[in-house]
Amino acid sequence: MKHTETYGGPTDPGEDGPTGAGGGRLVGSDRVLAVLKELARYPDGVGLEELTRVIGSPKTTVHRALGALRRAGLADQDTRGRYVLGDEFLRMAFAHHEARPDHVRVRPVLEALAHRFGETVHYAVLDGHEVVYRAKVDPPTGAVRLTSAIGGRNPAHSTAVGKLLLARELGSLEETEAWIGAFPLERRTPRTLCTAADLQRALEVTRERGFGADDQENETGVNCLALPVYLTSPSSPSGAVSVSALAYRTPLPALVDGLEEFRALLGPLGEPHH
Repeated sequence: MKHTETYGGPTDPGEDGPTGAGGGRLVGSDRVLAVLKELARYPDGVGLEELTRVIGSPKTTVHRALGALRRAGLADQDTRGRYVLGDEFLRMAFAHHEARPDHVRVRPVLEALAHRFGETVHYAVLDGHEVVYRAKVDPPTGAVRLTSAIGGRNPAHSTAVGKLLLARELGSLEETEAWIGAFPLERRTPRTLCTAADLQRALEVTRERGFGADDQENETGVNCLALPVYLTSPSSPSGAVSVSALAYRTPLPALVDGLEEFRALLGPLGEPHH
């Protein structure tokens, strides 16, 4: 049942234009959630006109959705009249993130690794064809830092974390081809592996050596080294921790040279228990 009165008034099924990945019409709660998600893309705020254009719904419809979000504290207007995420939304998001068991357990390890290598450290999980960053710690010093964000995503095939986790799931070329499916692998840099055969060979190497590596395959000038972590299962990794380094100051061979110290800092979190 759709309780449209909760989200800014009755719904006219004909008032919204096509929008979203499926090209369907946004109604009721779907419309409000679409506006909320779009607001998250504009940390500096967004005007009603631009938001209306992006959402693809009439201005009055978007305005009603914004009104519902503002009443709930999930959206607000800044001094310029632009819409931003509300303080209540941020409070809930940060409180939830800080309380997540995986975040609480892995945070001290990330801090130790960032201090040791002087580079950015991530904890990420596999989600289909992408990896999602659940936690991030920047180095304590250094003028240049990565722009990655908690909740951000990258293609699994071009990242150290992704290849490490895929190596456990894709054991043959046929399985890799099925995983790729009808969608070609995105070429993020000239070094990105974009064929099933190349990716499968990389996964075999990853399985043999027990760590994932990304030699400027996802972003030019950035290389990564990843190891699995076991936060929710004694035998299957919940995700992986990666050290993401600027290649000019910490090249990939330097990360590999520190592999044993990397493992030591992970401690029990990096060890399966059968």
